[in-house]
Parts: sequence; structure tokens; C-alpha cells
Amino acid sequence: MAKVRLADDEPRIVPWLGHQTVQPDEVVTIPDDWFESFVCQDIWQAVESPKPKAAPKQRAAKEGD
Repeated sequence: MAKVRLADDEPRIVPWLGHQTVQPDEVVTIPDDWFESFVCQDIWQAVESPKPKAAPKQRAAKEGD
């Protein structure tokens, strides 16, 4: 999960958060997949970026492959 802060001087109703009203300077937790959609807007500031995804584990090659 990532965290963003509302950097606006007025409360906002945020449909992506179930129409939650977010107050100025309030920090909200959002799914990592939504992070770029929020911070590309001037009214949102990153507080905690998404954690890097772990690389998929590679299977050991079988003999003869």
C-alpha cells in the first residue's frame, strides 16, 4: 500500500476511495496500483511510494532442458 497527501486548500470527495471526503493535508492509504494515478495530479503529493515488487522466482532448470 502507498500513501498520498491532499495538497489542496479545500476538502475533496474522492470516488476511488468510495466517495470518501479527504480533508486538506490528510494522508490516505491507497493500493500501489493507484499511486501513479494520484500523484500525476497536482493536488496529491507522495508520502510513501509503493514497495518494489519482488522479481518472480526462476525455476531450476531440469537436466536435459
